[in-house]
Amino acid sequence: MPGMPRPPFRASLLSPRHWPAWLGVGCIWLIARLPYPALMRVGRWLGALAMRIDSARRPVAEANIALCFPELDAGQQAALVDAHLRDIGLMLVEFALGWMGRDQAIARLPLSIEGLEHLEQARAAGKGVLLVGGHFSHLELCARLVSQRIRIAGMYRRMDSTVFEWVVLRSRLHYADAMFEKDDIRGTVKYLRGGGTLWYAPDQDMRSKDSVFVPFFGVPAATITATHHLARMGNAVVIPFFHRRLPDNGGYALRLGAPLQGIPSDDVLEDTARVNACIEQMAREAPEQYLWVHKRFKTRPEGMLPVYRR
Repeated sequence: MPGMPRPPFRASLLSPRHWPAWLGVGCIWLIARLPYPALMRVGRWLGALAMRIDSARRPVAEANIALCFPELDAGQQAALVDAHLRDIGLMLVEFALGWMGRDQAIARLPLSIEGLEHLEQARAAGKGVLLVGGHFSHLELCARLVSQRIRIAGMYRRMDSTVFEWVVLRSRLHYADAMFEKDDIRGTVKYLRGGGTLWYAPDQDMRSKDSVFVPFFGVPAATITATHHLARMGNAVVIPFFHRRLPDNGGYALRLGAPLQGIPSDDVLEDTARVNACIEQMAREAPEQYLWVHKRFKTRPEGMLPVYRR
C-alpha cells in the first residue's frame, strides 16, 4: 500500500490531555450525521456568526480581495468579503461531512461531473495524473465526491493535534487510494509513475525555497514549483480540477478540464504561471468560495511593501 498506513489506535490517545480534542471530534461526528439540508442550515448560521465576529481573518480577506479585484468598488469588495466569511461557516460543516459522513449520505448529494474522458485518455496512454485544484471551502468534500468515480490520492500536512491526526488520516484513507505526507516526494513520484491520480493544490504561500514569484490575479505570488517537478519526475499530465457549490442546496458541480499541454516544459516559471492562471480561473467562477482568509501574498518580492498589517 503506497503512502501513509492506516494509523492504529493507541491507548495514549485516551489521555485526559486529549479529552478536549475528542469532544471536538464528537461535535464534528454529530454534525456529519445531520441530513444535508439541516447541515447546510447549520453552516449558514455559523457563517452569519463568522461575518459578525471581529476576527483577525477579516482584514486578511479584505486585503486579498482589494488586491485581486481592483475593478470592484469599495461596496462590492465589502460585499464579497461578507459573502466569503459566510461561506466559512459552510466550509466547517462540509469538512465534517467530508471527513465523517456516511457513504450513503455522500452518495445522495446532488452532483454533476464533467470531463472524466480527459482522465481516461491519460490513463489509456499510461500516464499518471496530477489533478490540480485550489483551496476552496469545499475541497475536502469534493475530493471525497470525485473519489466515488475515480481512485485518487492526496498530499497532506500533519495536524498539530494527535487526536485529529489519527481521526482525519483514517477518515481520508477510507475513501482515498493513498495519502502522502507533503515531503514524501519519492513515494508520490512512484505512485504517479504507476499510473496513479493525485489531487494537489499548490496555491498557498508555503514560504519555501522551492517557490518562485508568478502572477496570481496580476499580483506577484510566491508559488511552489512542485507541480512542474512532480509532472516531470512522475511522467504525469496536469489536469485542472474545478469544483463549486451550487446555490439553494443544489449540490456540487465538478469539472475536469483538458490537460495543460506542454507541462512539464523546460521553463519552470512558465509552467508555474500557467497553473496559477488556471487556479485564478477557478476562483473567478466562484469567488466567495475561495479561501481568501489565507495570507496568499505574505511573501513579497524584494522592495515591495507588505500586504497585511501583521
